[in-house]
Amino acid sequence: MLRHFTLEYWIDDSWYVGRLKEIPGVFSQGETLEELERNIKEAYQLMMEDEEAVPHVKVHKKEVSVEV
Repeated sequence: MLRHFTLEYWIDDSWYVGRLKEIPGVFSQGETLEELERNIKEAYQLMMEDEEAVPHVKVHKKEVSVEV
């Protein structure tokens, strides 16, 4: 299955650093934008492998209010 995500990236000390906007916790870096893209895909795939290893539990949701 092909999924599409938004890669947000910036340059930090000549390194391309980025994250997948829709998937919290998936960050990577590369010396080029192409390397960053390869690395972020690998980071996502590794995260998904870890996710599959964790037993599935029922997740509950609750709306909360935060004053800003």
